[in-house]
Amino acid sequence: MIDSMRILLAGVSGFLGGRLTDRLRGAGHDLTRLVRRPPAAPDEQSWRPSAGELDPALLARADAVINLAGAAVGPRRWTARNKSAIRSSRVDSAGTIAAAIRTLPAQDRPRVLLQGSAVGWYGDTGDRRVTEEAPAGRGFLADVCRVWEAAARPAEDAGTRVALLRTGLPLDEHGGLLKPQLIPFRLGVGGRLGNGRQWMPWMALADWLDAVEFVLDRDDLAGPVNLVGPDPVTNAVFAEAFGRVLHRPAVTFVPGFALQLALGEFAGEALRSQRVMPGVLSRAGFTWNHPTVESALRAALEPPQPSATH
Repeated sequence: MIDSMRILLAGVSGFLGGRLTDRLRGAGHDLTRLVRRPPAAPDEQSWRPSAGELDPALLARADAVINLAGAAVGPRRWTARNKSAIRSSRVDSAGTIAAAIRTLPAQDRPRVLLQGSAVGWYGDTGDRRVTEEAPAGRGFLADVCRVWEAAARPAEDAGTRVALLRTGLPLDEHGGLLKPQLIPFRLGVGGRLGNGRQWMPWMALADWLDAVEFVLDRDDLAGPVNLVGPDPVTNAVFAEAFGRVLHRPAVTFVPGFALQLALGEFAGEALRSQRVMPGVLSRAGFTWNHPTVESALRAALEPPQPSATH
């Protein structure tokens, strides 16, 4: 159980940021949310990461900082403007926080910075299993992750513990991977993407939230941490499990060329294979409540069972 902490949280408007805010509040932590507009609530403070502006006094009052800020990646076409926003929103936010930490006296610096990142770091790994020791891969998202993580390095150099949360594909019906696929699967026209042989690094949303708290509490965990399930599956296996949970067939497929026509460059990311393993979490003794993709999908899509009464 984590003792109550003063936490500065960036990226609260996103799907994961909103869920994490609720979790941390429920655990009794004192949260201050960074917003890029005038504050509208007592727990909000303004910052301008695009201009490198953040009051260091906010950091001096925090035990921990969690940064999940970044423009949405997809699914959508990657125009030059979109790609610039994806990159700059991440690098600017991480760099602004790290630079502000570095300006503080040692005794005032936050103890830990949990910096968002993604399994995009690894690029396409084919059938090869990779853990946190693997180097950066190739491609746009791999390049973004490399500069994103590097932007947080000044905080580490200043003595703050920095954990890089390389998030996979969190499974929840209200956001992330599942939301855009729910309608076609519920209509019985869902299925694999391309040949379906690409590996998917999924994770139940509840386990993702547990893992963030786990890393927050463990002073010995620093550097990259893969936030993924222990058993990655191929896209074809994922589609079959998705159909079973919804009691629908999952026999159709979307050809790769159709994805290319609809999504352009982003389609390459949708079809890439990432057999990413949670090396750090496994060695640290983290326990998954949903260790299989079917269990994770049932937790995301099936209504909770009523508690037994006596």
